[in-house]
Amino acid sequence: MNKKRFLIYALVALLLGALFYVQFRTWRRFDWNIFLAQTRQIKLLHILFGIGLTYFAYILRAVRWRIFLRPVKQTTAAKLLAPTVIGFTGLSLLGRPGEMIRPYLIARKEELSFSSQLAVWTVERIFDIGAFALLLVGAIFLTSGPRQFTAYYGKFRDGGLILIALVAVLAIATAIIAKKGDVVAEWVGRRSTSHLGHKIAMRIREFRGGLNTIHGLSELAQLIVVSLAMWYAIALAYQQVTGAYGLPMLQVPVSQVFLLMGSSMIGSMVQLPGVGGGSQLATITTLQHVFGAAPELAASCGILLWMVTFMSVIPWGLILAHRERLSLRKLSEESHEQEP
Repeated sequence: MNKKRFLIYALVALLLGALFYVQFRTWRRFDWNIFLAQTRQIKLLHILFGIGLTYFAYILRAVRWRIFLRPVKQTTAAKLLAPTVIGFTGLSLLGRPGEMIRPYLIARKEELSFSSQLAVWTVERIFDIGAFALLLVGAIFLTSGPRQFTAYYGKFRDGGLILIALVAVLAIATAIIAKKGDVVAEWVGRRSTSHLGHKIAMRIREFRGGLNTIHGLSELAQLIVVSLAMWYAIALAYQQVTGAYGLPMLQVPVSQVFLLMGSSMIGSMVQLPGVGGGSQLATITTLQHVFGAAPELAASCGILLWMVTFMSVIPWGLILAHRERLSLRKLSEESHEQEP
């Protein structure tokens, strides 16, 4: 681990430590016996359904990547499933250093350039952001679930409006890059001679290359449908976990689950490899303050949600990596060495 990465992890650890300290200071009467009792009462069948839905979402990711590859390579979702699962296992265990494993493995397996799959990976993230934003905004403005949180609905609505504006800006920027990506990249390169400016220009060209994999409205429609289905499956996995406790306050409709997912995604921006931290803390805080769960129940449910929707891929991924004789750490190093 280089000094820069060590420093980043140290700062993240300090920040998470401070946040956890502040959180648990407010829980002066946190009862570990209640925490354990409520964790023991979960219904295992719900957890298994949640894991199954999470695995189904990974299958949909492989299907979506196949659609991206269709113009340049005829392959199957089955062939892309192992790199997808191994890639997300690397992300779960290694954190950001494992993020490039998936496009690197797909490039190697399909005999494509790594840069082309980085471009697909970049476009995939745009579809993830757009699909989840569409579902979240729909839940806030078109359903009654979030309105039941009267004390917070105004904030949800404001957040929804901001999200609409951000997605609109993202859509406009995507359209501009699709049409004039090389011009934009050249302009950025001229405006800044620094390494950062060069890297941004390179990413713009990669992104435009990824957009070129979408040939026609049919492929675009398929990508949108698969992306929406994938995020809805993840929402159903969340719902299975909250419902596993059998308590009325956690028997929540999917429209409210999207709020919980949103908080988890915001928290995931501050994570430690293999440990997480930010995602669990954000989820626990939302469960307590928005959904009205007691601290012990919020902590139990928040940790279980993280395990089911983020960490449950690890056994599957390790089995596949062992079968193909792959080392996650070595894959991470190789992918970063080849990253442009």
